[in-house]
Amino acid sequence: MSETTPSRRTPLYDAHVAAGAKIVDFAGWQMPVQYAGLMEEHRAVRTAAGLFDVCHMGEVRVTGPGAEAFLQRLTPNDVAKLAVGRAHYSALLTPEGTFIDDLLVYRLGPAEFMLVVNAANAAGDLAWIVSQPHPECEITDLSDETALLAIQGPRAMAIVTPLASMDPSTLKYYGFARGEVAGVPALISRTGYTGEDGLELYVPPAAAMGLWQRLMEAGREHGLVPAGLGARDTLRMEAGMALYGHEIDRTTTPLEAGLDWVVKLDKGEFLGHEVLRRQQAEGIARRLVGFEITGRGIARQGHLFRHGGVEVGAVTSGTFSPTLEKALGMGYLPVALAAPGTEVSVDVRGRELPARVVPLPFYRRAR
Repeated sequence: MSETTPSRRTPLYDAHVAAGAKIVDFAGWQMPVQYAGLMEEHRAVRTAAGLFDVCHMGEVRVTGPGAEAFLQRLTPNDVAKLAVGRAHYSALLTPEGTFIDDLLVYRLGPAEFMLVVNAANAAGDLAWIVSQPHPECEITDLSDETALLAIQGPRAMAIVTPLASMDPSTLKYYGFARGEVAGVPALISRTGYTGEDGLELYVPPAAAMGLWQRLMEAGREHGLVPAGLGARDTLRMEAGMALYGHEIDRTTTPLEAGLDWVVKLDKGEFLGHEVLRRQQAEGIARRLVGFEITGRGIARQGHLFRHGGVEVGAVTSGTFSPTLEKALGMGYLPVALAAPGTEVSVDVRGRELPARVVPLPFYRRAR
């Protein structure tokens, strides 16, 4: 009989149980999928604020005089242009230009960086990073010594600011600073995965529970709610944000996924460089699109697109949008069918649902 590895628990597990969360296994972690309900949590983030446990994400430090050059070769975005106190979105790519994972790159100092990777890929990502030639740099897994809380929504700044040692609203988008929140040492980052303004707080695991409780207390008058993986997924989808294993994987390139803005072909050689240069010159055959269902029903990952009775692509994500109150999704279509307004259908268990290509993102917050 084969042994199974038990799921891990984040430092906030007891808070989730106490709040009545529905716990599921996600990427080897016992995580809250919802508390009061996905719809309520989603709408709270859009109108007030939600607090997410993202302690399961992986963090990797790269330091040393060779760190910048190493990350320039490892990732397609331009690390040399990343100032201290700034982060950017990037990718780990195969030599074929397809995704191993997407990630955030933080420049902590002139020769010090932190990479934040997806929980499901964390072990594989670390092994991939270490396997690449990395002269004059040291690579350290910080995951077990880092807890991560994300507070997202239009009231997030108002909740955190009175507790913080610096004014987080002065941070630019994708900027960060070191400080304290409720007396807890934190790396305070103005990033997120919901389409809303907000903060991600990197703190010591032993302090995570106390900080969660302080944030919930401070946020009560602002409508703050704990939010689970279910709302996190519907929020990111409305915002048109790619998810590994759905919109991006080892079969897709950044150009196909509409992420060409992270590919800096003129910066010099990097993994996948020649394939992406050739793909850019020759053009892509398919493109990630957004679509809405114009009939009744919801498309899900793996359902097939049809056009003129012919299979032409596949859905990567689909849901009912709590904000827009319609069934939406993303998927890949041939470039000739990718223009907004194109009518297609989605085969849902033998039933064809009419659908229309629409621009991404579906939702954009007022600024």
